[in-house]
Amino acid sequence: MPFATQLLAHLGAEVVKVEPPAQGESGRAAAPAIRDSDGREVGATFLRNNLSKKSVALDVRHPEGAALLRRLVPRFDVLAENFRPGTLDRWGLGYADLAALHPGLVYVSVSGFGSLAPSPYAEWPAYAVVAEAMGGFYTFRPEPGRLPNIGVAGALGDIGSALFAAIGTLAALQGRQRTGRGQRVDVAMLDAILSIMDMVPFNASLGIENSLAAWPGICAAFRASDGLFVAQIGREHQFERLARAIGRPEWLADARFAKREGWRDHQDDVIRPALEAWAKDKTRLEASRILAEQGIAAGPCYGADDLARDPHVFAHEMVISVPRPDGEGDVWISGNPIKLSQSSVRKPARWPALGAHTREILSADLGLSDAEQARLRAEKVIA
Repeated sequence: MPFATQLLAHLGAEVVKVEPPAQGESGRAAAPAIRDSDGREVGATFLRNNLSKKSVALDVRHPEGAALLRRLVPRFDVLAENFRPGTLDRWGLGYADLAALHPGLVYVSVSGFGSLAPSPYAEWPAYAVVAEAMGGFYTFRPEPGRLPNIGVAGALGDIGSALFAAIGTLAALQGRQRTGRGQRVDVAMLDAILSIMDMVPFNASLGIENSLAAWPGICAAFRASDGLFVAQIGREHQFERLARAIGRPEWLADARFAKREGWRDHQDDVIRPALEAWAKDKTRLEASRILAEQGIAAGPCYGADDLARDPHVFAHEMVISVPRPDGEGDVWISGNPIKLSQSSVRKPARWPALGAHTREILSADLGLSDAEQARLRAEKVIA
């Protein structure tokens, strides 16, 4: 959910993050961490997902804090939350409670296993790797003799769920324009991964039990002079172009390669040695460019330093440099992948310090006096 709301902030939404006053949201406690402008440690999970947001430190478990949130809700279009199902209902902040105050509210929930449809796992806590495992990610294309590399895709379960949440939010807002009514948007992380890893159940339905055999063709990483590049060849004309590009035209008359299954079955004993011998005096970018110019899908395997220098990444502003408050250089955070031809682009702002906008929001939106806010701070309802 933090990535979904950050994406909406990139697109121009005003996003106000409501956090517990003492320590803030749990992502602030992630590791690694840096020291923020207010002297607090702020963790990597928070840094990556909270650009261009405001922060209100408000204890919604306290009756007065919950009352303040209920007063704020009618002033906003969307409430987004990622608590375990039922948590906000117990605090009087569930969808039914808030929709009664604001019928146009779009209430977005992301959890491991969803809220609107029943699940035997509904009460389970879930991080990205749980959804990835249960959604089939770690059974796809297994490597014989070794356990799956858990977390190999970063926070795919989190980011994938967030993207579906953002789409659902925009769909519900569009629906509200027609009907005047809001609704609840519910995304289960497991459902998101099942959508992303749709080939796992799909292949099984076709009678293909081994995902390594599901796709006949070449899809692998190969070594060049300075590292790895990937290539995917799945059509006959692509294989013909590959054979000619790397100086192996005899493959076109070789019975072993008459069918796509042969490309796959002889990838490591024939194709890999030949392709890597061709690429040994080329950089991964040079090898990829030559193949791409022949209509073959290929690209270099990049790390962080490569991305920082890449002209595409620079032109698309996909790595944002945010100065560290401790003066130790910059933090690199991914940019906005959505480009719009007729809308101005918002320059991303740094993540908010905990409670940095509490006074602003409570004064402007609720008209709370300084004296009333001082009382609430003393009682640890706000910070």
